[in-house]
Amino acid sequence: MNFTVEKAELQNAVLIATRAVPSKSPISALEGLLIEAGQKITITGYDLKEAIYTTIEAEVAESGTMVVNARFFGELIRRLPDGMVNIQCDENNNIIHIKCGKSEYDISGLDAGDYPEMPRFSELKTVEIPQDVLANMISRSLFAVSKEETRPVYTGTLFEIEGNELTLVSVDGYRLARRVEQIKSSRLEDCSFIVPGFALSDIEKICDNNEDPVKIAVGEKHISFTMGTTVVITRRLEGEFLNHRKSVPENFRYTVKANRQELISVIDRVALVLSEKNGNPVRMIFGDGTIDCKCITPIGKAEDICTCEGSGEDLEIGFNDRYLLDALKAAEKEEIMICLNTSSSPCIIKAADGSENFTYMILPVRLHT
Repeated sequence: MNFTVEKAELQNAVLIATRAVPSKSPISALEGLLIEAGQKITITGYDLKEAIYTTIEAEVAESGTMVVNARFFGELIRRLPDGMVNIQCDENNNIIHIKCGKSEYDISGLDAGDYPEMPRFSELKTVEIPQDVLANMISRSLFAVSKEETRPVYTGTLFEIEGNELTLVSVDGYRLARRVEQIKSSRLEDCSFIVPGFALSDIEKICDNNEDPVKIAVGEKHISFTMGTTVVITRRLEGEFLNHRKSVPENFRYTVKANRQELISVIDRVALVLSEKNGNPVRMIFGDGTIDCKCITPIGKAEDICTCEGSGEDLEIGFNDRYLLDALKAAEKEEIMICLNTSSSPCIIKAADGSENFTYMILPVRLHT
């Protein structure tokens, strides 16, 4: 193998592919990057659950394949001077020679024969959505994905496609986040599938902030996301997901309108006396034109008031402050509607202007007097 490539291009490709490389693995080759030189250079990271590969232009003098430790190689490339990087290795990949400017390295390679085959699948259905739209939908719903492996299906996000509408739903048993966007072009029939949260986190970071499309291809067991010259392949999560349409209430006894940023500031101030050890909630009293927020803990007592429109007739509800702040920060509108029924019923946060592109549901915390 012998090729020459611009350092910045190589470094960016290595950073992208390394997202799928495990820090430790019983298969040493998986701790490496698979680098294939043909007409172009393809760099792959794979942890048996997710594969990321990206392709870059290069001057290829001799084709071939090699595997190199991802963390070490990434650091080496980062520290090289700017310019063209030449990489050569022998047939057995025992020694990899790297040269850039006056800098030269000879490093050991890994056995490419030990690198597992990538997951392959036939595309049953495909859909395209702008990268910036998908990244925004992921960032504003991924926080509600469960971290508990006891129910694996909730460690991912549900994708639902109906007509020209894409819905993303994340749930962890205490809260729900739902995002809805219109998609202009789709070759995908109505369907649903669940994408692991770890893969969506990588996809969000790889997406560029532009309207170039992400091609989503759905297979029987895997899903691929193609963003320009980068492809992410991940397994589908199997299992019965929560029926969000039946779980989210539609009728409410009380609705109050509030400024999102003001409410965030109020909750952030009173939550200062909270800690994970005591697990105390934020007490919210929905009065006539005000939301009185209180926290009482062994550390101290804090109280602040957020103005609102409407009345909750002094309904008092307790919430986990982090869950509430996550939802408020993810909401895109400055004016929000807080929809309530009882102190033990879910709270729904929606846009005050009536748009339905986001819905957040948070379960209350039982208050002890």
